[in-house]
Amino acid sequence: MKDKGKLLVLFLIASEAFFFIALIIAYVYYRNFTNATDTVAANLDAMRTGIFTLFLVGSSVTLIFGKRALKKGNNQTFKLFMALTILLGAVFMVGQITEYIGLYHKQITLNKDVFGSSFFTLTGFHGLHVILGIIALSILFGVSFTKMKPVTLAGIEGVDTYWHFVDVVWIFVFYFVYITPLL
Repeated sequence: MKDKGKLLVLFLIASEAFFFIALIIAYVYYRNFTNATDTVAANLDAMRTGIFTLFLVGSSVTLIFGKRALKKGNNQTFKLFMALTILLGAVFMVGQITEYIGLYHKQITLNKDVFGSSFFTLTGFHGLHVILGIIALSILFGVSFTKMKPVTLAGIEGVDTYWHFVDVVWIFVFYFVYITPLL
């Protein structure tokens, strides 16, 4: 295997995918197959979260453009798209944090009920992954300003794969947590 780093990232993503699948199944199970009242879904704003979802999905697009610029050797364009990717990811996180604050003001917390627990665990675990992705992207962005060792295509491959995974996971979370209660 030429790129052991990418293989390692794929193993990490596979294990994380199983964890996210378990969290999504738990949330859907508690919502659909128990007699408990879903206090979270009634207080979620799917339209607002949908807008923040567009920021996260947009960050994957800017990362693709950044990676293309790096392949072509255009370091300035790479820096621009990396900065945009980080900014869009941060905007998504601001959306999640402000949503949490709003839910807290409505007395919906992690320990309120099973839905609060499963909602905050699922979305919080995803948020942690977004933060870790932003940190990794920021490190690559910072390295792109150094003269000692430039960012290479191999250097961005693992972070790129991880970031797209985080975006795809959110699409499933968004669908099951925000959209299906409206159907």
